[in-house]
Amino acid sequence: MRILAGLLIVLALTGCSGAGSPAGLPGDQPRAGFPAGGIANQIEVSAVDRLALRSAALVAPDGRATPALSITANPAPTQTVSPQLWSGANSGALVGSGIGANALSPGIVAPAAQTQTRLLAVVSTASIAVPDPVAYRRGWRKYHIRLTFGAPPGEFETREIPAPEPPPPGP
Repeated sequence: MRILAGLLIVLALTGCSGAGSPAGLPGDQPRAGFPAGGIANQIEVSAVDRLALRSAALVAPDGRATPALSITANPAPTQTVSPQLWSGANSGALVGSGIGANALSPGIVAPAAQTQTRLLAVVSTASIAVPDPVAYRRGWRKYHIRLTFGAPPGEFETREIPAPEPPPPGP
């Protein structure tokens, strides 16, 4: 949730781009790593893009590809924020005072307005198990991750990113 909130702030500060093809998102490069405290020997890939992640694979130096165990894509995630209601005379909340037939009763606090932020992109994640952790640790710089993004029926893009450095060996 913190990642989504950070992305929303960056997108809000960036503004809109001119006409033409859609501009890239800030930090729109997919990222891969071994999460701290995560499953050992499992690479986590995350991407924020206009297209959903459809496939991900770890490609070994000999060309063998290990597909992702799971892929999730969350199109246009939203975050709803509701301000905290305060009670008291100078709280700033709306207090009804008998204005017209449908007015609130005196002393009842009206609900505060909610705001909703929508990210106009797809947040995707994938998990890839490292098939041979010993070989990966020895030659991780020769591996790469192949990602395919797409939107049915026909727009697809394939990208490659470097494989992440393995975490330090445990105690």
